Amino acid sequence: MAHLQLPFVVTLLLLLLCARVLGELFERIGAPAMIGEVLAGVLLGPSIIGLIAPSPEINVISDLAVFLLVVMAGMEISPGDIWRSLNARTFWIALFGFMVPFMSGALVGFALGYNLLFAFFIGLCVSITALPVIVRILADLDQLQTPLGQKIITLAIFNDVLTLLIFGILLDFHSETGSVRPFFHSVGITVLKLGIFILLLGIVYRILQYASKRLDFLTIKLDRLLKSLKGKESLFALVMLFILAFASISEFLGINFIVGAFFGTILIPRVIVSREDFRRVKESATGISSGFLVPIFFAAMGASFSLSVLKDFNLCILLLLTAITSKILGGFLGGVFSGMNRKESLILGIGINAGGVMALVMANIALIKGLIDQHIFSILVLLSLITTLLTPLLLKVSLHKTKQSS
Repeated sequence: MAHLQLPFVVTLLLLLLCARVLGELFERIGAPAMIGEVLAGVLLGPSIIGLIAPSPEINVISDLAVFLLVVMAGMEISPGDIWRSLNARTFWIALFGFMVPFMSGALVGFALGYNLLFAFFIGLCVSITALPVIVRILADLDQLQTPLGQKIITLAIFNDVLTLLIFGILLDFHSETGSVRPFFHSVGITVLKLGIFILLLGIVYRILQYASKRLDFLTIKLDRLLKSLKGKESLFALVMLFILAFASISEFLGINFIVGAFFGTILIPRVIVSREDFRRVKESATGISSGFLVPIFFAAMGASFSLSVLKDFNLCILLLLTAITSKILGGFLGGVFSGMNRKESLILGIGINAGGVMALVMANIALIKGLIDQHIFSILVLLSLITTLLTPLLLKVSLHKTKQSS
């Protein structure tokens, strides 16, 4: 039925209606709403009914949903939380949490006879952790602001940033002649871009710290500015402009906009914006995302998958088992070496399992650039979908058992 080419508003209607209905059903049985929303897309997509197919318009909606999910995550974290997490314990969590799944995926790709470039790409797809999906899962389970939830988010941030940086190097190297010199040139350019972005973050943070010392003056100026503006929701617009500026800078530097949006949200001058105003901005972002954009995003992710293009079942199972076991093992080892107990370390490993949107984004870019074919792309879509569906279930069970034993 995809040939009917439904109008865009009708597509949105079907995706949102089905996503909210199935999401509500899953919430009523104690499961995260996200599972129902993804299954709604699978139901409407080519796999079953064939009524909805991915489109450029839906991709725009998905990008907006991802942006707001990251904004919501950043609003739960302050710069102080980030600085406090930068310690020896976090180093071990980040090291094992990234290296174990990355090397496991790369070894599987290399063992199957693929070249080193493709093997590294498989390793990245296995290691990446979708921060927006993790945020939604933790929020659904009421774990977003817990110490363990913050550790999961910290690890997800590290994995996403490092994976995207390496992915950019692989794409640059793939487009070159394949010699060693272009590879090291790509590495140097990427490190330079990252250094520039970190320097910019540091400068803005210092400026805001200095500005906070003149709190009364700046608060008065901000109140006057907001009162002088005739448009509604002016504060929300100003906050979004501040965040979009950082997202645009990161995109300009070749770093995914998610990274810039996340850190831009963290740097919102909360000492200048009153607690009540910040709460209103947060409620506005939550209403737009959770009520409209995010259900459509997860449904669209489900609709992007088609069973008809999958041929290699054994490879799917192998990559799925590698992704799940290596993520859990990496998080577990990182947690144990950082001094966490074994139960919390296991939950940490389970919590970073969801590949979600970032794996799909990487797979789509790799397909366009010619790094992978349609067959591998479909396998990666399945891998991302299953890990996203399994993570909240495994996390819910593990958290429940931990509470029972405590």
